[in-house]
Parts: sequence; structure tokens; C-alpha cells
Amino acid sequence: MSAVIRLGMSHDAMSDGLLELLRRDDPEVGELLGRERERQETTIELIASENHVSPAVMHTMGSWLTNKYAEGYPGARYYGGCAWHDRIEELARQRAKALFGARFANVQPHSGATANTAMFMALMKPGETFASLVLKDGGHLSHGMSINFSGVYHRPVHYPLHADPAHPQFERIDYDAARRVCQEHRPRVVMCGYSAYPRVIDFARLRAIADEVGALLVADVAHIAGLCTHGGCAHPPPLPHAHVVTTTTHKTLRGPRGGLILTNDEELAKKLDKAVFPGVQGGPLMHVIAAKAVAFGEALRPEFVQYQHRVVRNAKALAAGLTAHGYRITTGGTDNHLMLVDLRPKDPELTGADAERWLEAAGIICNKNGIPSDPRPPKLTSGVRLGSPATTTRGMGEAEMGAIAGMIDRVLTSKGDADETGRVRSAVRALCERFPMPGPTTAHPAS
Repeated sequence: MSAVIRLGMSHDAMSDGLLELLRRDDPEVGELLGRERERQETTIELIASENHVSPAVMHTMGSWLTNKYAEGYPGARYYGGCAWHDRIEELARQRAKALFGARFANVQPHSGATANTAMFMALMKPGETFASLVLKDGGHLSHGMSINFSGVYHRPVHYPLHADPAHPQFERIDYDAARRVCQEHRPRVVMCGYSAYPRVIDFARLRAIADEVGALLVADVAHIAGLCTHGGCAHPPPLPHAHVVTTTTHKTLRGPRGGLILTNDEELAKKLDKAVFPGVQGGPLMHVIAAKAVAFGEALRPEFVQYQHRVVRNAKALAAGLTAHGYRITTGGTDNHLMLVDLRPKDPELTGADAERWLEAAGIICNKNGIPSDPRPPKLTSGVRLGSPATTTRGMGEAEMGAIAGMIDRVLTSKGDADETGRVRSAVRALCERFPMPGPTTAHPAS
């Protein structure tokens, strides 16, 4: 039985002390935070973009660093009193570079979208063209959505997935079509990395396309970042193929909510630094940067590699369990931490919106999500997106994923029937009691 790290929030002394403080000084906020802690402890988190951080990461965000402005970069601040902030930011940089095999890292972006904003400012002029996967097929709003900055100030063109159900690569990236799109439009940037794509990304092939048309390859690995660490422990790494890598620091990386930019190119690194500050941000969130450093330190441990492998195995087990109950997994399965579940083969009238609402009532948290070529609008959808990072963090394994697939089917088959939903809610509570969100990092036998 291999050992894995289980991390998450718990009834540690600092957490309990926080609630005691708030219940005394601000009872309304204290009450709400207490309820949220209870919600997280007693529900199954299947949102692919969410995870449970360690107490060390969580409490670092509530530290003295929140009191300080530190505009600029280590050794070149615009405020005094930043000696320890410089040391902390440099530590975060060094750990990020070690994790991803990068020469340069900027740890200041407040979010993944902010990282992408800075990337566009550094690499493109307003009105220039870039290529990406369209949002409805699994892209991201900061990759060219018409009302997002990326679509307002730049010209997105999109490459497709294979749309023919008879094609062996159905619903996977059509790399030949991507090449044709880039040959036609000659984009300045080719973007890859997606918010709802369950298969391995061929970074080398996309780099070849970018080189052919004189473009820069940008990999937004926000979802799969953790899988790409340690030289690609559970997914091929974006470096050295991508000119620039952007990512969030939560999701599979299991850190605080924030962003990160990586590159191996010194000149690009200088442009990216200027684009982050003063281009799109002012003072960095040093308390979050310190939490990033803590999370990167956790991710550098060998146990983190085991965790990523379990994330993938658990996702495959959940997908197989749902398939056995009559649901369709887009692309026929998953290679990473997430899956898109097409609900229509099970029930043509079932929408993602209804599924999300009914499952939440049962203590199973997910999000409605469009599937490729979805005939329904984004507020309804024909599918849900599910992921395994958070359940894996709690120590659940493949057997539990199969049980969760059965719980999902019970709720959806009953169409949210109150009695059946109540029975599943009780089962969810019992499962969460078996796999509590623990305190400080501890070893736990694999399930």
C-alpha cells in the first residue's frame, strides 16, 4: 500500500481560534464561515477546478503579509520595509521554477485570467490575431470570448475538435485543422490548454504549428498544472515546447487562488514582468505569494507525484462508473483529472442545470457544463463537468469513485426526488466522515 499526502482544512487550533475570534468580534461573518466549513467537510467536491489546501497554505494567507504594500519586484520595490517580502517572493519563484523546469517565473498574477491579460499585453499589440480553442468546446473565456478583454482587444480565430462521431478522434483536438487555421490567419500567438478538455495535449505538435507560421506558443495549463510538475509526472510538460506558460495555482496544483507565469526565454521574461507590473497590476498580494511558496514546497515532495497519479486513476474510475450507469463521457473517457458527462443518453430531457441543482441538494458539488456542439444554452447545458482533485486530497480512491458514480445516478434517475436525495445525502455524510479533511500533512494508506 503506497502512502499519499492528504491535505485540507480541519479543526486545527488556528481554524478554531479564527472562528472563536470572529464569533466574538463579528458574529455574522463568524456564523457564515462556520457554516461554510461545515459544508465543505460534509460534501463531496467534484468541481474540477477546486481543491482543498493544507492548513499551512490556508493560514499563511491570513498572516502579517496582508498588511504590506510591495509594488515592484525583489530588490526593486517602490516601498520600504520589504526585506522579508523579497525573500518570500524569491523563494516562491525558485520553487515554481524547480517544479516546472523553467528558467523564469513570475508569481505575482492575482489569477489565471490576470496572468493571461499580462501575457497578451507582453506578446501582442491590440488588434493582432491569436488562435485558440473555442469556449464552447472546452476553451476558456480569457482565450477569446467576445465580451472578455481577450476578444475585445484582440482578434481570436479558433481551431476545432473533431466533429464527426464516426472519427476515431471524435471530440479531440483536430491538429490538422489547427494547422490549416494558423496557415490561413498567421496568428501572433497560438494558445493551448483548456478548461474542459479531458485528453492529453500534444504540446510538441502545437509548437511545430506555431513555428511554421512564425507564432509564439502559449500553454495555459491552469487545470493540469499539477499533473505537469516533476517533468510531467501525470501529463507531458508544456516546457520546453511552449514559449510561455500561464496557470492558476489552485486546482490540481493545490495551492491558494492565484496565477503564475513561466518561460525559458529571458527577453520574454522581461516583457512579462513589465506587463504584470505596472502593466495590469499594482501591489502584489504578498500574503498569497507566501501561500504559493508553501504550496510549491508541498508540491516538490515525492508524495505529490503519487497524489497526481491517484487523481488520474480516480478520474478514470469515476468515468467508468458513470459509463456503466448509462452516461456518455465525451471523447470516450479521460486522461487527466476531469471529464465531461453527456446526460442525454441517460435522459434526453435532463439538463446540466437540473443535475447540478439536484446533486448539490444531495451533497455532491459539481457544475453544469456545455459539451461539444451542445444544442442547449450555457445556462442550461446538456452536461456536467466532474473532477477528482478534491476527493483524492481527502484520501478517497477508486472504490469510492465507483460508489460516488452510483450516488450520482440515484439522484439523477430519481429526478431529484426529495426522499431519494435525502438518502443519498446521508450516504454522502457517512462517506465524508470516513474521509475527513485532515489537519497538518499526514501519511495515509491508499484506498
